[in-house]
Amino acid sequence: MSISLTIPVDAKTADAFASLSVQEKEKLTFFLSLQMKNSLNSDVSLLEIMDDISKEAEEKGLTPAILESLLDDE
Repeated sequence: MSISLTIPVDAKTADAFASLSVQEKEKLTFFLSLQMKNSLNSDVSLLEIMDDISKEAEEKGLTPAILESLLDDE
């Protein structure tokens, strides 16, 4: 079961997210959810969390190129 969570972001970030395809939104949502979940497990180092997130995101199809395009500040 998933529950929606509203997080304030700047307008540019909101516009960028709104312009994503459904598949890209799902991938980014998964990535952010995983990051939050891992961050709450404070017994794990930040580096380990980042490595896990990276591996999981790549397994789900979020390539470095896609992530870069999502984070690009054009």
